[in-house]
Amino acid sequence: MNPVLYYGCSAVLSALVLCGLFMQSRVKAAIAGNLVCVGVMGFAILLTLAKEGVSAALLNPWLWCAMAVGGVVGVIWASHVKMIEMPQAVALLNGIGGLASALVGGIELMKADSGVFSNFTAALALVIGMMTFSGSLIAAGKLARIIDGKPRAIAGHGVISVTLLAICCVGVILGACGFRVVSLVLCGFGALAFGTLLAMRVGGADMPVAISLLNALSGVAGAIAGMAIYNVLLVAIGGIVGSSGLLLTQIMCRAMNRKLPDILLGKTVKQAEKTKAEEAKPEFKEELQSEPKLEQATFAAEIEPQKPEKLSFSLKNAKSVIIVPGYGMALSQAQYKVKELCDKLETNGTTVRFAIHPVAGRMPGHMNVLLAEADVDYDYLFELDAINEDFRNVDAAIVVGASDVMNPAAREAEGTPIYGMPILNVDEAPEVIICNFDLKPGYAGVENPLYRREQGLRLLLGDAKDSLQTLIDEL
Repeated sequence: MNPVLYYGCSAVLSALVLCGLFMQSRVKAAIAGNLVCVGVMGFAILLTLAKEGVSAALLNPWLWCAMAVGGVVGVIWASHVKMIEMPQAVALLNGIGGLASALVGGIELMKADSGVFSNFTAALALVIGMMTFSGSLIAAGKLARIIDGKPRAIAGHGVISVTLLAICCVGVILGACGFRVVSLVLCGFGALAFGTLLAMRVGGADMPVAISLLNALSGVAGAIAGMAIYNVLLVAIGGIVGSSGLLLTQIMCRAMNRKLPDILLGKTVKQAEKTKAEEAKPEFKEELQSEPKLEQATFAAEIEPQKPEKLSFSLKNAKSVIIVPGYGMALSQAQYKVKELCDKLETNGTTVRFAIHPVAGRMPGHMNVLLAEADVDYDYLFELDAINEDFRNVDAAIVVGASDVMNPAAREAEGTPIYGMPILNVDEAPEVIICNFDLKPGYAGVENPLYRREQGLRLLLGDAKDSLQTLIDEL
């Protein structure tokens, strides 16, 4: 294929990817933007085949078999993934992308005629790809609750991690020097172990950041693999994915008021284990120490779900309501009931808005996707900074399956995993209705003192769909 034509087509396809991403930032154009990116991927495959020689590609049965198997598996998997399983599906796809880049790097590294630059970038792609693969598997396992979501560390975790990283660096250097087999072993197994240890340290509350970072690493691995095989299009597309993922990671860290190194090293969680009761403010410390081994049944009995008449008002008379969705809404698939409740309230003349915390759910934008699935107008959705000051001025806040994102402990309990994280000011609302499954702490493992509120609180425990139906019936 003519090089000028190839580079020209690559530039056009890269521009179309950027266009597709821009369209996805607009709700009405998001589906079309996604289709644009899918189309670009199809044309990118055809362009790559044309570059390598159409006749050679057509005569390679393994190539077509691999594409057919991958296509069939992808379609079947995508059609069976439930919305609630989307976070772990995204994590797995990030891992598969990293594994693909690692395979490209490993194959290129073993070629005898590769130059120094190609060997160096191939080994680097192998490291980042395997690191992304193993880290994504751990993240997916935590999200699917196959693996305990709590941060874990082994004896000498930090020293072992640094040692593995050093082994990977040595492997990359040896690869550039032509020691291919040794480099393949060191880079492959070192990165695989390093990615595993890295993901183990990330706690459940920080999982959205981990998903963003893994997405970025899969793109970076692809871009470096493109350098190894001199594929300009792969470099460009991988660079776009990597840069957008890193930007999203930075946004998520700011939203949680965290530093990325602290999240990856599990520093805040380690402190929490020591100081959860010792360093808290007096009023919160007293609550924690009064019943240090509080069981769920005791906690539930102490703050018995309240009857409708115990609230100082009825939802029928509410003029303004803010709904706060969380992961419990996703688990219950209650977004359709939320939409029904929203419609009922609006019929009564109530102004309804949704407060979306940046890290609600298990991946960035999780709540937005679920609410869009239920046809909730995007204009009803407000980010934390845009709506947080309004909680004190509304008639009521309705929480649907959320805990960590509105837990006042983030302001008060120093050393806990969520301390310092900006939260939705639900506790400032005069009346709060909480539709949670139970009174257990959220994914971060921090008890929510809002459940102990004596005035203006109604707890509807159980399946979120049933609780929402109770509110709908009352309207």
